[in-house]
Amino acid sequence: MTSSTPRSGWSGVLSVALGSFVLVLSEFLPIGLLPSIADGLHVGIGTAGLMVVFTALIGAVASPVVTVATSRVDRRIVLVALSILLIVADAIAALAPNFAVLLVGRLVLGVGIGGFWAIGAGIAGRLVDGPAVIRASSLITAGVSVATVVSLPLASFVSALSSWRLAFVIGGGLGIVALVLQLIFLPSIPAIHRVRFATLAGLLRIPRARVGLIATAFVFTAQFAAYTYISPYLKQIVRVSPDTVTLALLVFGIAGIAGNFVAGVTLSRNVLGTLGVAKFVLAAAVLSLPLLAWSVPGVFALLVIWGFVWGALPLGTQTWMAASSPNGAESGLTLFVSTIQLSISLGSVVGGAVVSSLGIAPDFWVSAGIAVVGAVVLIALGARRVRAGGSGVVEAASAAAPEPAVVTASVATQSC
Repeated sequence: MTSSTPRSGWSGVLSVALGSFVLVLSEFLPIGLLPSIADGLHVGIGTAGLMVVFTALIGAVASPVVTVATSRVDRRIVLVALSILLIVADAIAALAPNFAVLLVGRLVLGVGIGGFWAIGAGIAGRLVDGPAVIRASSLITAGVSVATVVSLPLASFVSALSSWRLAFVIGGGLGIVALVLQLIFLPSIPAIHRVRFATLAGLLRIPRARVGLIATAFVFTAQFAAYTYISPYLKQIVRVSPDTVTLALLVFGIAGIAGNFVAGVTLSRNVLGTLGVAKFVLAAAVLSLPLLAWSVPGVFALLVIWGFVWGALPLGTQTWMAASSPNGAESGLTLFVSTIQLSISLGSVVGGAVVSSLGIAPDFWVSAGIAVVGAVVLIALGARRVRAGGSGVVEAASAAAPEPAVVTASVATQSC
């Protein structure tokens, strides 16, 4: 049973969902601002991409550390503290006089992301009762899917109208709103049990979970090797105006929301097939972008395809892991978050290295190669698990897919 009324419980859920959205939005905002930040702080595009790397690395470490260190602390206190870190991080970024100070702000944000994302989704059952827990959990974890498709067009739009610093001001402002709502609506949520590092490692002994983590690692590495440099690609290779860049990123985001919604249908039927096909299509789209740079309509078509399949992939890996993690425990989500953050970091490092040494086009081809390898590995390991495990992950995850997908798509639509 919860300690709040149904209405106040859902208000608390919404406050945590907004916090999750703003944290991930703040993490991905620099991707759409790389050229402006690089010019404004007098660093190269590859160097500017380190913002994404640093934040993801700290998030990967912070997720298990914060979960273990605060496992006996009231969850309300922890979430409020992490929301404050978000506001501080965006303030530092908005006021940063140089790139080094900006990186400090990004490191602070990484702590907030790793801890909030892992803990926030785990408290849904403490705020609402019974069947509503699934919807509440989906609403809170929807932040990653929504933020990844909203961040780029928002950042590009702000950069075209004003300074890149305004994007961080907006992030900090939304963070203040989330913090106030959490202070008002979140009840006391006492810690129930202690989480140890051994508990986190236990998930690795579950074969289905290992397959899910491998699939997650490949897809996020491939995505962010190219996704981090999509704005420079549009400006430097396609040579379109800032307004067209904003429009292209908006199209990408809308396609992602549509893909997220459609994934609710396909994941309910076949999780393995959805993830495998989406990875191959992502690879084909990313591979083709440099080849069709001479055609703006062609580029837009490829961005629609890329955005559409990317909208399905985070939800797909989350659905797989939800079916693999016992009781949706914080330990499972913590390891999942760490894998995502490490993969974002790795993808950004690989992308930055390739862009700095070879250029943007080769970076997209490397990303496509990673996606293809990931698809082959996922299908091979996933098919083996299904044959070995009878009902397997596909059937189990499929049963969990429809409602989270619908909730995510609904939130995404409202957020835009």
